[in-house]
Amino acid sequence: MTSKDRIAQPWGSRTPYGPGEDWPVRVDAHLEEGLSPGDVDCWVQTASILHSNGDALDVAVKDGRIAGVRGRAADRVNHGRLGVKDLYGWQANSSPDRLTRPLVRENGRLVETDWDTAMERIVRRTRELLDEQGPSALGFYTTGQLFAEEYYTLGLIAHGGLGTNHVDGNTRLCTATAAAALKESFGCDGQPGSYTDVDHADVIALYGHNMAETQSVLWMRILDRLAGPNPPQLICVDPRPTRVAEQATVHLAPRPGTNVALMNGLLHEIVAHDWVDHDYVEAHAVGFQELQKRVEEYTPEYVSGICDVPAEQIREAARILGTAERLLSTVLQGFYQSNQATAASVQVNNINIIRGMLGRPGCGILQMNGQPTAQNTREAGGDGDLPAFRNWSNDEHVKDLARVWNVEPMDIPHYSPPTHVMQMMRYVEDGSIRLLWVSGTNPAVSLPELQRIRSILQQERLLLVVQDIFMSETAQLADVVLPAATWGEKTGTFTNVDRTVHLSEKAVDPPGEAKPDLDIFIDYARRLDLRDKDGDPLVKWTDAEGAFEGWKECTRGRPCDYTGLTYEKLRGGSGVQWPCNDEHPDGTERIYQDGKFWSAPDYCESYGRDLVTGAPLEPDEYRSMNPSGKAVIKAAAYLPPHELPSEDYPLQLMTGRTLYHFHTRTKTGRAPQLQDAAPEVWVEVSESDADAAGLAEGDLARVSSPRGSVEAQVRITGIRPGSLFLPFHYGYWDTSGGHEPDGAGRAANELTITDWDPASKQPIFKTAAARIERIAAGSGPSKAPTTTASAPVADLGTRTVGDGSATASEEVGGRRRSPETAGGATTEGAAR
Repeated sequence: MTSKDRIAQPWGSRTPYGPGEDWPVRVDAHLEEGLSPGDVDCWVQTASILHSNGDALDVAVKDGRIAGVRGRAADRVNHGRLGVKDLYGWQANSSPDRLTRPLVRENGRLVETDWDTAMERIVRRTRELLDEQGPSALGFYTTGQLFAEEYYTLGLIAHGGLGTNHVDGNTRLCTATAAAALKESFGCDGQPGSYTDVDHADVIALYGHNMAETQSVLWMRILDRLAGPNPPQLICVDPRPTRVAEQATVHLAPRPGTNVALMNGLLHEIVAHDWVDHDYVEAHAVGFQELQKRVEEYTPEYVSGICDVPAEQIREAARILGTAERLLSTVLQGFYQSNQATAASVQVNNINIIRGMLGRPGCGILQMNGQPTAQNTREAGGDGDLPAFRNWSNDEHVKDLARVWNVEPMDIPHYSPPTHVMQMMRYVEDGSIRLLWVSGTNPAVSLPELQRIRSILQQERLLLVVQDIFMSETAQLADVVLPAATWGEKTGTFTNVDRTVHLSEKAVDPPGEAKPDLDIFIDYARRLDLRDKDGDPLVKWTDAEGAFEGWKECTRGRPCDYTGLTYEKLRGGSGVQWPCNDEHPDGTERIYQDGKFWSAPDYCESYGRDLVTGAPLEPDEYRSMNPSGKAVIKAAAYLPPHELPSEDYPLQLMTGRTLYHFHTRTKTGRAPQLQDAAPEVWVEVSESDADAAGLAEGDLARVSSPRGSVEAQVRITGIRPGSLFLPFHYGYWDTSGGHEPDGAGRAANELTITDWDPASKQPIFKTAAARIERIAAGSGPSKAPTTTASAPVADLGTRTVGDGSATASEEVGGRRRSPETAGGATTEGAAR
């Protein structure tokens, strides 16, 4: 296929297979124009950086620059396939506007300087604040796109060296609820499922998970199952007409913010029909009686009145879930970023637990991630948690970590839960945090209520340090800007959602004076002269492999045990799933087999939280509830969102992602094919709401909330009435405003509310009250993609799922099936 074909047909051609069979290989590749495979100087091993699936690939190097990519056929995750962001996003590495020298603010302007000047400014202020106020003056906000080695080093410095509790990652915005839900149900982070469960499942349920756009290669795997013999049934929960919804046996489109009510309705039916594995529940779970009592009132009719979903659809979905022989459940931002995020996601876990659908082929849960190294952020302490899933409330865990780091236990802050980013912003706002170091993320676009965030980040009393590869909106507000190396320019490991660890090797040199994030963190520790309790350097490594060996030792005996891995073991073949140790030298495909969990009171990562207040449970409370370390069935009542539609703001706004962009477009916006596929912000509205507002396709509209407004072209879609959707990727770095609106707003987070889930502390991006009004007539259709959930309503029902064409597919059991087509040529290799 040509480049144009893969933009128009982003999931490529089908390679059908049946249950229990191996997923066929299909190698996808793309090289810069005029370059053939024979012209490539060398291929260097890595994995994807522009989404969370963890697809293994090789980077093509020509004359010292990245010149293309190809999928790795031997890898267990993708079997050679690549998504569109992988195929084209690498071009951002060589963008001419990369940051190449440090910058410091002088007389209100950022000016170039040398590394010594920039670092000494940070170090001097760090020392001043430590002397004046102590560690509480320092905050670190990182990303889900660095390497495990870098997060671990940052966590060691922040927690073990400086003693601050103010550490978080932007994973707080996308998948903090994944970790929280797993901790509530299983006492520990770590995914019970494996991607290979797709190969065996007879029912796959996707809750708030637009997999076709967020993990497109995993969606290819499902499409290939659907195209093969004995395909699985799909349940889709999503207010939008996604490609997943098109393929679903049952599509439930609830009113935004009502996910807990819907889940309780499904659980009501499963319990009422006794589709419960009582032997499994009795042996391996606690809390079933509480759940049984809680869901009794949530009849399909009652839930229908809350969610605006037909009662018969709820019954049918519950029947499919309740009679599945092998159930795979997946969850993403549609639940994580909505009202009662953790409570809703825990109910998904509850379905698999009471059905006994864990630890066997086709039986699993994937509380999905949203970034390529989000799992490492959580594992290694980049989100503020103690590394290797240690429990901050367990003194023995703190002592063990102090042993690994060779520091005193009281040097590691564990007096309260780690500070999440929304609270950190409040501390900056009130002057408590006075140095904030932001690495690899762009809060001036990605955090809610941006007018407030911009004012916080511009406070004169704050020293804002930004470590990035481009002059992002946040970097433009910084006092010190540090140019970082990125993927392909440094070495390290990263882990995807199904616990597969990949090695990413350095392929080319970073531009100018840019440095790997690891080198920057180590330099900071050296300049501060951070020491362990014996007077030796706190950070004992100088390169990535040394950091990996340190990280391995930290994981010894913990759930995410890496001790059986080495860089050499990760070279050449497939990624390997943790735990990998002496007991499991080849990795572990599935955890929680035979009902064995990591939830014992002395071993678990978390004692859980109250799902309404977020208050942590005390150790004695947890021990009394779950003395034997079983799965925890935790029930929840539905509570309405804090902000409801009103006369002034009658609609509900959801924000989210599109297939062709990642986060705030700092990389994908610089890849021509991806930028051309989705060049400008749009707003999705239903036909009935468009009619009520006098809107036509392509009109310019103003979307407003109590916090601000955005102007966008109208796309009329099959979204549920009463709802609006804005993609959150579009900020201001490529506009005249630079870091803020120059007139009309463009960033979706101008509108979102400062509110978060009480348990996971994840911001709520999907239930803001809003209104829409016409500004001007359009000159043509919106430039929003037509291949995805944003397709115009006129196209719905006429697309062949999986190939982006405009012809109807065969209907099978209420679900469209894509035709079986052969492989392509240029960007898509032959299947075998």
